Amino acid sequence: MEMIQSHKTRYPLPSILFLLHMLSLHLPSLAYTVPDKYFISCGSDTNSTASGRTFIGDLTSGNSGSFTFTRQSSPVKDSNKSTATPPLYQTARIFRERSSYEFVISSAGTYLVRLHFFSFSYSANLSTALFDVLASEISLVGNFSVPHGSNSPVIKEFFINITVGKFPIYFMPQGSSFAFVNAIELFLAPENFIPSPAPLVSPAGSDGNYEGILSKALLTIHRINVGGSTLSPENDTLWRYWVPDDSFLYSPDTAKNISFLSSKPNYQGGVTEYIAPDLVYQTAKEMNINSRRPSNNFNITWSFNVSKNAMHFVRVHFCDYVSASPGVLLRFNLYIYSNFSRQIYPYDTTSQLAAPFYVDFVVDSDDSGIMRISIGPRQDSGDQTAFLNGLEIMEIMGGLGKVARTSDPKNKNTSVFVVVGSVLGGLVLICILAVVLCLGRRCRKPKAMETLDWSPVPVHRGGSTDSRLQVPEGAMFGSLTPNLNLGLRISFAEIQFATNNFDIKKKIGKGGFGTVFRGTLSNGTEVAVKRSEPGSHQGLPEFQTEIIVLSKIRHRHLVSLIGYCDENSEMILVYEFMEKGTLRDHLYDSALPSLPWKQRLEICIGAANGLHYLHRGSSGGFIHRDVKSTNVLLDENYVAKVADFGLSRLSGPPDQTHVSTVVKGTFGYLDPDYFKTQQLTEKSDVYSFGVVLLEVLCARPAINTLLPLEQVNLAEWAMFCKKKGMLEQIVDASIRSEINLNCLRKFVDTAERCLEEYGVDRPNMGDVVWDLEYALQLQQTAMPREPHEDSTTDASAMLALPNIQHLPSLSMSMERDDMPMLREDLSNAPAIEVFSQLRIDDAR
Repeated sequence: MEMIQSHKTRYPLPSILFLLHMLSLHLPSLAYTVPDKYFISCGSDTNSTASGRTFIGDLTSGNSGSFTFTRQSSPVKDSNKSTATPPLYQTARIFRERSSYEFVISSAGTYLVRLHFFSFSYSANLSTALFDVLASEISLVGNFSVPHGSNSPVIKEFFINITVGKFPIYFMPQGSSFAFVNAIELFLAPENFIPSPAPLVSPAGSDGNYEGILSKALLTIHRINVGGSTLSPENDTLWRYWVPDDSFLYSPDTAKNISFLSSKPNYQGGVTEYIAPDLVYQTAKEMNINSRRPSNNFNITWSFNVSKNAMHFVRVHFCDYVSASPGVLLRFNLYIYSNFSRQIYPYDTTSQLAAPFYVDFVVDSDDSGIMRISIGPRQDSGDQTAFLNGLEIMEIMGGLGKVARTSDPKNKNTSVFVVVGSVLGGLVLICILAVVLCLGRRCRKPKAMETLDWSPVPVHRGGSTDSRLQVPEGAMFGSLTPNLNLGLRISFAEIQFATNNFDIKKKIGKGGFGTVFRGTLSNGTEVAVKRSEPGSHQGLPEFQTEIIVLSKIRHRHLVSLIGYCDENSEMILVYEFMEKGTLRDHLYDSALPSLPWKQRLEICIGAANGLHYLHRGSSGGFIHRDVKSTNVLLDENYVAKVADFGLSRLSGPPDQTHVSTVVKGTFGYLDPDYFKTQQLTEKSDVYSFGVVLLEVLCARPAINTLLPLEQVNLAEWAMFCKKKGMLEQIVDASIRSEINLNCLRKFVDTAERCLEEYGVDRPNMGDVVWDLEYALQLQQTAMPREPHEDSTTDASAMLALPNIQHLPSLSMSMERDDMPMLREDLSNAPAIEVFSQLRIDDAR
């Protein structure tokens, strides 16, 4: 792979290092031609053509012994034979027992394997199949079934390193079910298409190199044509699908599409159209710098769902059509998560404009299941823009052999070189000696130079930098015992008794931290038991933070911690049991009855009271940092209690304006001011609570990518509707007849103030409590309308609210971190004293 080096670094022996750079590139062979095998139409006695490929029917003579079946299998045909279904998906081969296709491999290398599944009806429906697929002892597909009624095939794509000989793909039915497949592709990819090593990136930053990628199978998760449209196999040299990036953007207004369709990419240095097609390199997203954004201090960020706590191979594609001239090439930063950055400088790879290049990484995901990738300007380059053309993310699956990590803390950019031929052996030796000399000199550089570009671009506004508290995100609590409340410790045996040894029947949920069980302690107390995966250290900071925060605060509207267990590497938290579950469950995506409007108001007031206590319960207080509808729980009387304090941070003394910290939270609820500046304040919670208020009013998720683009983000869509006088488009139809108009105005006005772009313009939670209580009074008493209150819509607009379609939530959680040592004990602050309206300093 290309290793992007800083342009400031000056090396001796430039001609030797140029040869070294060329030898270290993981590029496909220019002599590659697309193979004509294997393309199999399963269960068919005729050949099928699809996207320029000819799929050979496995019942025809075209097989010629190049692949065989093992054990019993049967061909089946679609009984409907719809003309809308491509011929390739009108036949299939089914397996009633463990069976395989066995292919003869004559050339070793990385192979691209695609399995096509499409459910149709014959004597049985293929959607009822449940099975696994294995290849070379790697589980490719597990507990797999094809959704009933799907109009599109399901295609699973893998990259697998295969040696010469026989290569079987096993189909294994589960229980009394069966397995099936409609088509198989298996062909040799370009030489060195996938590298063996690549830089390893974790949520905490760089972690050396990851060795042995080729000993694993790669499953394609995302293949993104950034700035472009959907590309089908007809548009791709290796018959790949590419999808647009718009639905993955965190803030769409930060980016703009650019295209250069009339100019063919200038392929060179061994990069060919097989890496990615022309249309990927001819389109891109660039920073949207305009009159509304006079500063270049922002990034473009994409967020991708990935497998939790798994390794992923990430390939990032660039093609510089943006730079003014070959002599003045653009420099910018690529970020993965928040703690890793890499300078992107086309001059390190090519001196030509419009020359495609790519960078590879192995990225270790956290327990959030979200991977964030950003681009942004470098402060020291003078450039004000950045661009991205394409992105591929593949999950690294089970291995064929031992895989090792290597770490070199002295030089995070150390390249791994491959001897590419005996003829070049002498040059390789010379080059390695040159690198050793260079590394020796670089190791003597000051550490400040080594980490110059390893943190995201800081953004500050005037008037807020004088009192910053720098909190190191990597600071851990240390051992559990010195900091935790030992009076809350519960034995593992007691928890086993409470949950009937974690009986699956007592399971009530599963989250990023672990599985939640309902239990009953020996004293009869009903509890919720949250257990992390046994032996796993994922979530340790959140575990410690939750215990420390909840052992020091008590309030009617904050979930109480009953105890915890840390025996034998266990991480278990025991809470009071909340009978009615989450607020979200009662708003949408649930069979539960809809909450009446007055009850929703009371729940909002309760949650706001809890947050206000969290912020102002004592000097300094805490910032929750993950306020959302799933973290508002309801007890048996529908009393709201805020939960999940794993991301909480100290807010500092009263004269402290903010805490500078890495961005954490949940997309859709995340404060844009915090996201841009990395400066966390209690107003960040206020913004998130404003989104919750809109969820309560509209009964839809904060982010819903299934809706039209302008409606995806609830906060943006609701504020747009309010300004346009179209509030009726967002109110939950089930409560439209219950809401008093004056109450609605006050409620929406409160939410709008919470959602102000800058934190200084938002109310504090005490003001929010007061406003919501006033809205409740307006709901309970039909007060006359005041002219100045008419900020949303008129009465006639509320008479006929249309039904709003509520689609499933696709909210996405970002990565988590730890919290600094807490300094004050809040457990002795009486709730009634703290929350008396007569005694709050800033109460109205």
